[in-house]
Amino acid sequence: MTDTPKVKKNVLLYNLLFLIVCGGIFLFLWFAPNETTPRLPHDDNHEKFHKIASKKEAEKFCGACHNDDGVAPLPDGHPPKYRCLFCHKRDQ
Repeated sequence: MTDTPKVKKNVLLYNLLFLIVCGGIFLFLWFAPNETTPRLPHDDNHEKFHKIASKKEAEKFCGACHNDDGVAPLPDGHPPKYRCLFCHKRDQ
């Protein structure tokens, strides 16, 4: 059984389409901005949260200080407060 010219043309088209999509993804990632979100600080107030194994466990304590009446209120337009360590990463 031999390949017909139409089948070869379709394979070539799919390969080109695959390369274009991969190239687009590569360019998107290459020109993505650097990470600008500050990491969880290594100071006396935050050091205990670096030692908690689970991020979700550590995040339960963030709202005590980071609220409207706390030591460090969050700026207007800040994303939801329940996933702090999703953006503010801990150093490994």
